[in-house]
Amino acid sequence: MAEEYDRYRLTYPRELIDDLAGLRPAKVLDVGCGTGKAAVALAERGLPVLGVELDERMAQVARSHGVDVEVSAFESWDCAGRTFDLVTCGDAWHWIDPVRGVAKAAEVLDAGGTIARFWTSTVVDEAVGAAFDPIYRRYAPEVAQIWRPAQATPRVHASGADPFERSPAFSPVEMRSYRWERTFGADAWVGLAATVSDHVRLGTDRLTALLLELRSRIDGLGGTVHAHHETYVLLSQLA
Repeated sequence: MAEEYDRYRLTYPRELIDDLAGLRPAKVLDVGCGTGKAAVALAERGLPVLGVELDERMAQVARSHGVDVEVSAFESWDCAGRTFDLVTCGDAWHWIDPVRGVAKAAEVLDAGGTIARFWTSTVVDEAVGAAFDPIYRRYAPEVAQIWRPAQATPRVHASGADPFERSPAFSPVEMRSYRWERTFGADAWVGLAATVSDHVRLGTDRLTALLLELRSRIDGLGGTVHAHHETYVLLSQLA
């Protein structure tokens, strides 16, 4: 679903990209770069960015946007002695082995370099959430309704533990957040939902039925979904 991912997945807030560019890195490594959502934004700030991406289809799309990408799992990627003063990872660190990932980050960062891991949570207006609830109960009760307000700050690992906090190689982790909003048309919201992994696992028939009902309900709400986003970034420096 690389093309759909590129078309419908969220980008990152301008303020976050500006802050990362403000670190003035000479070389950036974007881990799990996907189709280039973060890498393209950083490159537009004039930064040289290399992507590492496990999936060749995602990498092909990123390359079509001008991103230099090497296909590999980050943990086993051959850096060939290259080092970077900024490592970024947008919405992908949860796929990386926590112990090996920290060790690899320490290997590829210059002394004093920064790793920035970031991801976005989304909450829809209360009326929209109430309208979606019965649809998901009927068609996909196992899908997590991630657009509901979280009870606590989301974490980058399901375990809730951040391995960078335990690593003596890195400084204490600093968290920042960026709030932003977006209004989606029905096509954009349904397209986004169709790229989420727990939705894809429903299979073609169930996913199609779910998306048709969602589209119909959004049309009944006036044709748009207003969402409140918060992008979290975890920053740590190599000692």
